Amino acid sequence: MSEIPKAYEPQSVEDKWYDFWLKHGCFTADPKSAKPAYSIVIPPPNVTGMLHMGHVLNNTIQDILVRKARMDGKEVLWLPGTDHAGIATQVMVEKQLKKEEKKSRHDLGREEFLKRVWAWKEKHGDIIINQLKKLGCSCDWTRERFTMDPEYSRCVQKVFVELYKKELIYRGKRMVNWCPVSQTALSDEEVEMKPQKGFMYHFKVQVAEVVGQASR
Repeated sequence: MSEIPKAYEPQSVEDKWYDFWLKHGCFTADPKSAKPAYSIVIPPPNVTGMLHMGHVLNNTIQDILVRKARMDGKEVLWLPGTDHAGIATQVMVEKQLKKEEKKSRHDLGREEFLKRVWAWKEKHGDIIINQLKKLGCSCDWTRERFTMDPEYSRCVQKVFVELYKKELIYRGKRMVNWCPVSQTALSDEEVEMKPQKGFMYHFKVQVAEVVGQASR
Protein backbone atom coordinates (compact mmCIF):
# COMPACT_ATOMS: atom_id res chain seq x y z
CA MET A 1 0.00 0.00 0.00
CA SER A 2 1.44 3.35 -1.04
CA GLU A 3 1.98 6.04 1.55
CA ILE A 4 -0.76 8.65 1.81
CA PRO A 5 0.65 12.07 0.80
CA LYS A 6 0.64 14.79 3.43
CA ALA A 7 -1.12 17.21 1.06
CA TYR A 8 -3.93 16.52 -1.43
CA GLU A 9 -2.63 16.37 -5.00
CA PRO A 10 -5.61 17.25 -7.22
CA GLN A 11 -3.83 16.77 -10.56
CA SER A 12 -3.48 13.04 -9.93
CA VAL A 13 -7.23 12.62 -9.34
CA GLU A 14 -9.31 15.35 -10.95
CA ASP A 15 -8.06 15.10 -14.56
CA LYS A 16 -8.38 11.31 -14.51
CA TRP A 17 -12.00 11.29 -13.37
CA TYR A 18 -13.09 14.26 -15.47
CA ASP A 19 -11.76 12.52 -18.59
CA PHE A 20 -13.61 9.37 -17.50
CA TRP A 21 -16.88 11.29 -17.14
CA LEU A 22 -16.48 12.87 -20.58
CA LYS A 23 -15.59 9.60 -22.34
CA HIS A 24 -18.64 7.88 -20.85
CA GLY A 25 -21.03 10.74 -21.70
CA CYS A 26 -21.95 11.36 -18.08
CA PHE A 27 -22.84 15.00 -18.80
CA THR A 28 -24.56 14.49 -22.17
CA ALA A 29 -28.32 15.00 -22.07
CA ASP A 30 -30.68 12.69 -23.97
CA PRO A 31 -33.64 14.59 -25.49
CA LYS A 32 -35.53 11.30 -25.94
CA SER A 33 -35.26 10.34 -22.28
CA ALA A 34 -38.46 9.64 -20.33
CA LYS A 35 -36.90 11.04 -17.16
CA PRO A 36 -38.10 14.39 -15.78
CA ALA A 37 -36.14 17.17 -17.47
CA TYR A 38 -33.91 19.57 -15.56
CA SER A 39 -31.94 22.24 -17.41
CA ILE A 40 -29.80 25.28 -16.72
CA VAL A 41 -28.38 27.69 -19.29
CA ILE A 42 -25.01 28.91 -18.07
CA PRO A 43 -24.72 32.69 -17.73
CA PRO A 44 -22.15 32.87 -20.54
CA PRO A 45 -18.83 34.42 -19.46
CA ASN A 46 -17.54 37.26 -21.63
CA VAL A 47 -14.59 36.45 -23.90
CA THR A 48 -12.82 39.56 -22.61
CA GLY A 49 -10.33 37.60 -20.55
CA MET A 50 -10.23 34.83 -17.97
CA LEU A 51 -12.64 33.76 -15.24
CA HIS A 52 -12.60 35.49 -11.87
CA MET A 53 -13.75 34.39 -8.40
CA GLY A 54 -17.32 35.48 -9.11
CA HIS A 55 -17.48 33.01 -12.01
CA VAL A 56 -15.99 30.29 -9.81
CA LEU A 57 -18.63 30.79 -7.11
CA ASN A 58 -21.54 31.04 -9.56
CA ASN A 59 -20.59 27.97 -11.58
CA THR A 60 -19.89 25.93 -8.45
CA ILE A 61 -23.45 26.59 -7.28
CA GLN A 62 -24.83 25.57 -10.70
CA ASP A 63 -22.72 22.41 -10.69
CA ILE A 64 -24.06 21.44 -7.27
CA LEU A 65 -27.63 21.88 -8.53
CA VAL A 66 -27.20 19.81 -11.71
CA ARG A 67 -25.29 17.01 -9.96
CA LYS A 68 -28.01 16.82 -7.31
CA ALA A 69 -30.63 16.65 -10.08
CA ARG A 70 -28.78 13.73 -11.71
CA MET A 71 -28.68 11.92 -8.38
CA ASP A 72 -32.44 12.46 -8.13
CA GLY A 73 -32.88 10.58 -11.42
CA LYS A 74 -33.58 13.54 -13.71
CA GLU A 75 -32.41 14.05 -17.29
CA VAL A 76 -30.08 17.01 -16.88
CA LEU A 77 -28.85 19.55 -19.40
CA TRP A 78 -26.40 22.19 -18.27
CA LEU A 79 -25.89 24.20 -21.45
CA PRO A 80 -22.48 25.92 -21.66
CA GLY A 81 -21.36 28.83 -23.79
CA THR A 82 -19.53 32.14 -24.02
CA ASP A 83 -20.69 35.70 -24.67
CA HIS A 84 -19.16 37.90 -27.38
CA ALA A 85 -19.56 41.03 -25.18
CA GLY A 86 -19.14 43.22 -28.25
CA ILE A 87 -18.23 46.59 -26.75
CA ALA A 88 -16.05 45.21 -23.94
CA THR A 89 -14.21 42.86 -26.31
CA GLN A 90 -13.64 45.68 -28.80
CA VAL A 91 -12.09 47.81 -26.05
CA MET A 92 -9.76 44.97 -24.97
CA VAL A 93 -8.60 44.35 -28.55
CA GLU A 94 -8.06 48.07 -29.09
CA LYS A 95 -5.92 48.27 -25.93
CA GLN A 96 -3.85 45.31 -27.08
CA LEU A 97 -3.46 46.84 -30.55
CA LYS A 98 -2.31 50.17 -29.13
CA LYS A 99 0.12 48.54 -26.69
CA GLU A 100 1.72 46.08 -29.12
CA GLU A 101 1.55 47.92 -32.46
CA LYS A 102 0.86 51.55 -31.54
CA LYS A 103 -2.16 51.48 -33.86
CA SER A 104 -5.90 52.10 -33.64
CA ARG A 105 -8.76 50.16 -35.19
CA HIS A 106 -9.06 52.94 -37.77
CA ASP A 107 -5.48 52.28 -38.88
CA LEU A 108 -6.36 48.64 -39.58
CA GLY A 109 -9.74 49.16 -41.20
CA ARG A 110 -12.97 47.33 -40.43
CA GLU A 111 -12.22 43.92 -41.99
CA GLU A 112 -8.73 43.54 -40.53
CA PHE A 113 -9.90 44.71 -37.11
CA LEU A 114 -12.72 42.15 -37.15
CA LYS A 115 -10.15 39.44 -37.87
CA ARG A 116 -8.24 40.52 -34.77
CA VAL A 117 -11.44 40.41 -32.69
CA TRP A 118 -12.25 36.87 -33.86
CA ALA A 119 -8.67 35.79 -33.11
CA TRP A 120 -9.10 37.20 -29.60
CA LYS A 121 -12.36 35.29 -29.19
CA GLU A 122 -10.80 31.98 -30.26
CA LYS A 123 -7.90 32.40 -27.83
CA HIS A 124 -9.77 33.60 -24.77
CA GLY A 125 -12.91 31.55 -25.44
CA ASP A 126 -10.82 28.37 -25.30
CA ILE A 127 -9.11 29.54 -22.10
CA ILE A 128 -12.49 30.10 -20.43
CA ILE A 129 -13.86 26.70 -21.48
CA ASN A 130 -10.73 24.94 -20.24
CA GLN A 131 -11.01 26.81 -16.93
CA LEU A 132 -14.60 25.63 -16.52
CA LYS A 133 -13.49 22.07 -17.19
CA LYS A 134 -10.69 22.42 -14.64
CA LEU A 135 -13.33 23.47 -12.11
CA GLY A 136 -15.08 20.16 -12.79
CA CYS A 137 -18.19 21.77 -14.28
CA SER A 138 -20.48 18.99 -15.53
CA CYS A 139 -21.73 20.86 -18.62
CA ASP A 140 -22.90 19.11 -21.77
CA TRP A 141 -19.91 20.14 -23.92
CA THR A 142 -21.44 18.59 -27.04
CA ARG A 143 -23.89 21.52 -27.05
CA GLU A 144 -21.47 24.40 -26.38
CA ARG A 145 -22.71 27.68 -27.88
CA PHE A 146 -21.43 31.17 -28.64
CA THR A 147 -23.73 34.19 -28.64
CA MET A 148 -22.79 35.05 -32.24
CA ASP A 149 -23.51 31.59 -33.65
CA PRO A 150 -25.80 32.10 -36.71
CA GLU A 151 -28.65 30.01 -35.27
CA TYR A 152 -28.44 31.79 -31.93
CA SER A 153 -28.41 35.25 -33.55
CA ARG A 154 -31.48 34.42 -35.65
CA CYS A 155 -33.39 33.28 -32.56
CA VAL A 156 -32.50 36.48 -30.70
CA GLN A 157 -33.60 38.64 -33.64
CA LYS A 158 -36.84 36.68 -33.94
CA VAL A 159 -37.65 37.18 -30.25
CA PHE A 160 -36.96 40.92 -30.43
CA VAL A 161 -39.20 41.29 -33.49
CA GLU A 162 -42.02 39.38 -31.77
CA LEU A 163 -41.69 41.48 -28.60
CA TYR A 164 -41.74 44.66 -30.69
CA LYS A 165 -44.89 43.56 -32.54
CA LYS A 166 -46.57 42.83 -29.19
CA GLU A 167 -45.52 46.32 -28.02
CA LEU A 168 -43.62 44.81 -25.10
CA ILE A 169 -40.46 46.64 -26.17
CA TYR A 170 -40.16 49.91 -28.05
CA ARG A 171 -37.72 52.41 -29.43
CA GLY A 172 -37.84 55.96 -28.13
CA LYS A 173 -35.79 59.05 -27.49
CA ARG A 174 -34.22 58.69 -24.08
CA MET A 175 -31.17 59.84 -22.16
CA VAL A 176 -28.31 57.39 -22.69
CA ASN A 177 -24.76 56.86 -21.50
CA TRP A 178 -22.95 57.94 -24.66
CA CYS A 179 -19.29 56.94 -24.97
CA PRO A 180 -17.35 59.41 -27.13
CA VAL A 181 -14.52 56.90 -27.58
CA SER A 182 -16.52 53.83 -28.62
CA GLN A 183 -19.15 56.02 -30.33
CA THR A 184 -22.03 54.01 -28.89
CA ALA A 185 -24.41 53.88 -25.93
CA LEU A 186 -23.37 51.96 -22.81
CA SER A 187 -25.53 50.28 -20.19
CA ASP A 188 -25.61 51.57 -16.61
CA GLU A 189 -23.53 48.54 -15.55
CA GLU A 190 -20.72 49.55 -17.89
CA VAL A 191 -20.21 53.06 -16.55
CA GLU A 192 -19.02 54.51 -13.27
CA MET A 193 -21.39 57.17 -12.00
CA LYS A 194 -19.68 60.29 -10.68
CA PRO A 195 -21.54 62.96 -8.67
CA GLN A 196 -21.18 66.31 -10.38
CA LYS A 197 -22.16 69.74 -9.08
CA GLY A 198 -23.64 71.78 -11.86
CA PHE A 199 -26.66 73.70 -13.09
CA MET A 200 -29.96 72.75 -14.70
CA TYR A 201 -31.05 75.33 -17.24
CA HIS A 202 -34.67 75.92 -18.22
CA PHE A 203 -35.70 78.05 -21.19
CA LYS A 204 -39.05 79.75 -21.57
CA VAL A 205 -39.87 80.55 -25.18
CA GLN A 206 -42.80 82.65 -26.34
CA VAL A 207 -44.57 81.19 -29.34
CA ALA A 208 -46.69 83.37 -31.62
CA GLU A 209 -48.97 81.98 -34.28
CA VAL A 210 -48.71 83.58 -37.71
CA VAL A 211 -52.04 84.46 -39.28
CA GLY A 212 -52.94 82.20 -42.16
CA GLN A 213 -50.69 79.34 -41.13
CA ALA A 214 -51.74 76.23 -39.29
CA SER A 215 -49.98 75.74 -35.98
CA ARG A 216 -48.13 72.47 -35.45
